[in-house]
Amino acid sequence: MPRPLDPRLIRYARGVRTLLIGSVVVASSTAVLVVIQAFCLADVISRVFLDGESLDQTVAVLVLLGSVVLARALLALIGETLSQRAATRTSAQLRAALLGHVVRLGPVWLSGERRGQVATLATRGIDSVEPYVARYLPQLVIAFVVPITVGVAILTQDLLAAVIVAVTAPLIPVFMVLVGMYTQTATAKQWSTLGALAGHFLDVVAGLPTLKAFGRERVQAEQMAEVDSRYRRATLGVLRISFLSSFVLEILATVSIAVVAVSIGLRLVSGTLDLRTGLVVLILAPEVYLPIRMVGAQFHAAAEGIEAADQVFTVLAVEPALTGATTEIIWDDVVVDEVSATYTGAQTVALSPVSLVLRPGHVLAVVGSSGVGKSTLIAVLSGYLAPTCGVVRIGGVDLGSLDPEAWRSHIAVVSQEPALLGPRVADDVRLRRPAASDAEVGEALRGVGLDPATLPDGIHTRVGDLASDVSAGQRRRIALARVLIGPPDLILLDEPTAGLDDVAEAEVMAAIRRLADGGAAVLVVAHRPSLIAGADEVVQLGAIGVGA
Repeated sequence: MPRPLDPRLIRYARGVRTLLIGSVVVASSTAVLVVIQAFCLADVISRVFLDGESLDQTVAVLVLLGSVVLARALLALIGETLSQRAATRTSAQLRAALLGHVVRLGPVWLSGERRGQVATLATRGIDSVEPYVARYLPQLVIAFVVPITVGVAILTQDLLAAVIVAVTAPLIPVFMVLVGMYTQTATAKQWSTLGALAGHFLDVVAGLPTLKAFGRERVQAEQMAEVDSRYRRATLGVLRISFLSSFVLEILATVSIAVVAVSIGLRLVSGTLDLRTGLVVLILAPEVYLPIRMVGAQFHAAAEGIEAADQVFTVLAVEPALTGATTEIIWDDVVVDEVSATYTGAQTVALSPVSLVLRPGHVLAVVGSSGVGKSTLIAVLSGYLAPTCGVVRIGGVDLGSLDPEAWRSHIAVVSQEPALLGPRVADDVRLRRPAASDAEVGEALRGVGLDPATLPDGIHTRVGDLASDVSAGQRRRIALARVLIGPPDLILLDEPTAGLDDVAEAEVMAAIRRLADGGAAVLVVAHRPSLIAGADEVVQLGAIGVGA
């Protein structure tokens, strides 16, 4: 059963604190006004029908009654405005916290199905938190404050009615807890299915050319239809629970109010209870149950948001691989000492123990068959994967003790499939140095063998992860140009010449050499003989160790 108010929400979303304080004030004021309204109505009705007074004689009470109604409307407006603002602010803060933490966790954590799940969570998931904040939380406060206040008012008027209310009212939240436990399971299943659907859709879109080439697009369409059908059934299951539980809550509240009404009616007929007191209790009794019933209704409306918020907090609780605090880095040799690594949740070792030294001004090539851990070694050096044993040292300082941002300001990584963020080539090349001029961008591109004049719109050519006007080989050279325009101290290149012709490969190798001659330590994952031959040192990764 999810907690009514997750304390993690207060920690990550400051707007919730203001909302809770404002809701307490609004709920308390509303409760007082409800009691005043009941007494005013009962007073007017009893004086007119029993005492025979005219409406003119009850003007003062009627004016007070009208003022109370207006005040309640004003409080409702204030509460609604406060709730909507807090919900918007909360979703923005959660989205910023989620995306910022995902960036810190890095590409290793984000690989696989998590891409689709995080994309869904950062969009629809956090959007669904807004009803939870704007509707459910304020109603939760009202359901706590108003029934207690109104119940005390009923107690001052009629002990029997107060006992009936005290016995029956708690049955609604008890039933809500039972329903909530079942709803949580159904909603978790719904979100799990949606995450699988989103991840599968991203994979299908990315591999659509391959599927088309092999004539398998219809099979994938059928698989997506099956996942979509599971999601539809899960969603309908949640709605079914919502409708049935709301019906039962309404029945329970209606029967409870009826018991109070019958008790009052019998005593009015027998003359043991006066009309004014009976009217006060009859008017107040529904006000006890209404806020509690509304919590149940809002809970189902916000159930998706509750589950989404829980998933956001689960992601935020994941510790990054690099959590040190040292920001001052004295650059020297990078020593990898008997380092091995295993991915989270994996049963097999991804990188067997390896030792090597990355020296400023040198190019070190790492070679080995596919699957021996070359890309894993880059992930460890990038600080996105913690070694399971061994240590990485920079100038004698353990990499694990360094601040992640400080460390990554000294390094640059070009992966096998570099992502271009765009929207233009120039914007992408400037990632390391935003102030670089157009001339410097063009020089960096030419330095990796890519003449801007060969691009459709020069350095203003459109690029991006999903829409791009450049080829795969050009993408790699643009990614390398990002490094060239702002040379770091350590450069990690994962097969930078893959897919390039001999001329382009020679130009990229020359650029790598210039980076090393400038004082950078360069690690290159290499398969092509020409790239290996251009290195100052070669390290062979194997299944059981490392040999030079």
